[in-house]
Amino acid sequence: MHANSAIDPSVPPASEGCSACESDGGWWLHLRRCTTCGTIGCCDSSPAQHATAHFTETGHPIVRSFEPGESWFWDYESDAYTEGPELAPPVARPVGQGSPAPKGRVPADWRSLLH
Repeated sequence: MHANSAIDPSVPPASEGCSACESDGGWWLHLRRCTTCGTIGCCDSSPAQHATAHFTETGHPIVRSFEPGESWFWDYESDAYTEGPELAPPVARPVGQGSPAPKGRVPADWRSLLH
């Protein structure tokens, strides 16, 4: 484990998309990766806000962006960006997945449904 016990750099991401959206047939805008357990959740702009819900349910406080080209960490407890180590790959969703995603479930009026 990392010095911050909420970050385990050896844990790989649990999925390529938001697992809760996949379960309930939803869609997402951007993805966040829990640095404790690897769960992938959708961002707070997404309709279901599963990354924040995961923090609320589990107490796992730190996420890393799971978007291509982004490497920032967010600490829900301090409500601020934080630092973190390199995490087990992959470090982002597949580029071909696009955003919003998944294709076929994103409604035509998706922009009006963002938070």
